[in-house]
Amino acid sequence: MELGAARLIAGAWAFGLGAIGPGIGIGIAASGALNSIARNPEVSGQVTTNMFIGFAFAEALAIFGLVVSLIILFVM
Repeated sequence: MELGAARLIAGAWAFGLGAIGPGIGIGIAASGALNSIARNPEVSGQVTTNMFIGFAFAEALAIFGLVVSLIILFVM
């Protein structure tokens, strides 16, 4: 296999695998937050704030996967 093709495949795998976990985590967090708000609507402001903070931390992992993918593609 050519080195360029191997880099493309490695970059795709790095970002793909790096995005699976945050995607699943954000889905679970959103589901839990919506269930919590449905059961106790008075705390919707606190739950929403904490949910978005959790989303930001989960998306940071996907951004790390993107950075690793870009390093594989353009630096190595």
